[in-house]
Amino acid sequence: MQMRHISFAIATILASTAVQAAPNAFAASRAQGLIDSHPGWVNRASGDTFVQRDATVDADGSEHVRFDRLYNGLPVIGGDVVVHSKNGNLKQTSQGMMTSRRPSLAAKLSADQAITAAGVKFGTDFEGTPTANKVIYGRGASPVMAYEAVFNGTRGDQTPTEMHYIVDANSGQILEQWDGVHTANATGTAKTLMSGTVSITTNSVTAGYEMRDNSRGGNYVTNLKNKTSGSGSIFTDTDNVWGNNTTSDAATVAGDALYGVGKTWDYYLTVHGRNGIANDGRGALSRVHYGRRYVNAFWSDSLFAMSYGDGDGTSYYPLVAIDVAGHEMSHGVTSRSANLTYSGESGGLNEATSDIFGTMVEFFANSPNDTPDYMIGEKLYMSNPTGTKALRWMFKPSRDGSSPDCYVSNIGSLDVHYSSGVANHFFYLLAEGAVNPAGFSYTPSQLVCNGNTAAGGIGRDAAQKIWYRALTVYMTSSTNYAGARTASLNAARDLYGSTSAQYNGVASAWSAVSVN
Repeated sequence: MQMRHISFAIATILASTAVQAAPNAFAASRAQGLIDSHPGWVNRASGDTFVQRDATVDADGSEHVRFDRLYNGLPVIGGDVVVHSKNGNLKQTSQGMMTSRRPSLAAKLSADQAITAAGVKFGTDFEGTPTANKVIYGRGASPVMAYEAVFNGTRGDQTPTEMHYIVDANSGQILEQWDGVHTANATGTAKTLMSGTVSITTNSVTAGYEMRDNSRGGNYVTNLKNKTSGSGSIFTDTDNVWGNNTTSDAATVAGDALYGVGKTWDYYLTVHGRNGIANDGRGALSRVHYGRRYVNAFWSDSLFAMSYGDGDGTSYYPLVAIDVAGHEMSHGVTSRSANLTYSGESGGLNEATSDIFGTMVEFFANSPNDTPDYMIGEKLYMSNPTGTKALRWMFKPSRDGSSPDCYVSNIGSLDVHYSSGVANHFFYLLAEGAVNPAGFSYTPSQLVCNGNTAAGGIGRDAAQKIWYRALTVYMTSSTNYAGARTASLNAARDLYGSTSAQYNGVASAWSAVSVN
C-alpha cells in the first residue's frame, strides 16, 4: 500500500505533439538492445537485469524508456534508469546510481532480525505481520546489501501508515526510511461545498443514478461513513441532484470529490495528453467521510484511491478543495512515472510535484468560487477573512516558519513538506517571475535569493509542460535538486530549444532559488 497526503505540516514544438503512451513494446525492445550494447552508459554489472516500466514516444520519433533494475534477481532501490534514443541511436541516460560496483549478497542478518531492527524504530503498535525482503540499496555512495522491512499501522490521528525501513543486512543499521502514506493532503448537478453548484457526469441505473463517471474511466465516489477501512458504498440518488452546498448533506462533499477528480482527469488529458492517473484510461475511487474529525486527505496506490477527511468542524472544512484533489491524484502520476522516493531531496520534489500540479489543476478549473492562486489549501480554513492563510505558499515558502525559500545543503534532512518549498518557489518564479501576488506586499527582491528579479516569468503554460516532461521523461526515483535542474533544462531544450527564452527562464529560476 502506497499513499500520498496533502499534509498539515504547517506552523504545515513537443508538449503539444508529444505522445505519452502506454508502454511501447517495440521501443522497450530497442532500449533493451541499447542497454545490452552500451552497458557502461547505465553502469551495468554482470548480474544486472532491467524490467521496463514505462515508455514515452515523441512525435519526432525520440523514445524514452524507463526501466527498474534487478541485481541477481533482487530489486535495486535507486537503480532505475531512463534510456533516451532516436532512430535506434542512444542519446543519453537518466539515472541516480553512478557505479557498476555491487555488494556481496552475503547477509549476516536474517529477515526476522531485520524486522526486529526496524521494529525498534516503529514500535510495537503495528497491524498485521511486518515483512522484510532482500534488496540492493543503491541510493548511497556505494550499493549495499540490505533488507526492505515494511510495517503497517494507524497513527493517532487516524492516518494509515506504511513505514519502509532499509536495514543494512550485515550491520543492522537503518540506512533510510520513509512512509508510504504521504499526506498532504448522465449530467447531474452537484451542490458542492467548495466549488458552488457545478455539473458532473453520473451513471444512470435502474433505481436512478450513481456517482460514477464512465466518461472518465469510471471514476466513482463512495461514503466511508467515518470508517478508516473498506471501499464504502457508492453514492446513489433518484433525481441526479447531489448535496445542498453544506455539510448537513453527506452527498455535498461527494460532489466536490467527483468534480475534483474530473477536473484533474481533464487537466492531464487536455494539457499533457495523459489518459488518467496511470495513463491507462482507468478511473479511480474517491472515498469521502474518512475517519472522525480527520484533518487530512491521502492517495493510496494499492487502493488506487483518494480518501478525504471531514476536517475538525472547528478550524477546518472537509478536505475536498480542488487543489487538494489535484495534489493527491498527482501523487499517483508521480508513482507511475519517476516514482520519486519519499525521503530526502527526492521526497521534497515528490511533494512539490503534487503542489505544482494541484495548483495547475486549480488554474485549469478556474472556478469563480475558488479563485486560482499559488497557495495550497487556502479554502480549507473555516476562518480566512483575508484569504491569505494557507498550508503552503509557493511564492514564499518560508511563511510557514519551517520551509526554506532557497536551497540549503541540509535540505534533504527536512520533512518533505518543508523541503518541497524550494521547488515550489522555483516553479512560481518560472511561471510568474518575481511578481508580488494579490493580497501580499513583497518586493521583487524579496521573492528571489540571488537578486535577479528578472528570473523566470515564462508563463504557466510553458512552465507546467516543462515540469511534466521533466517528471515523466528525465527524473528517476533518486533525483535530487541538482538533478531536477538538469531534468527541467533537458525538458525545456526538448520542447523549446536550448537557446529559447523558456530554457533560459528555467536556468534563471533555479539560480534564483540557489540551485546552481
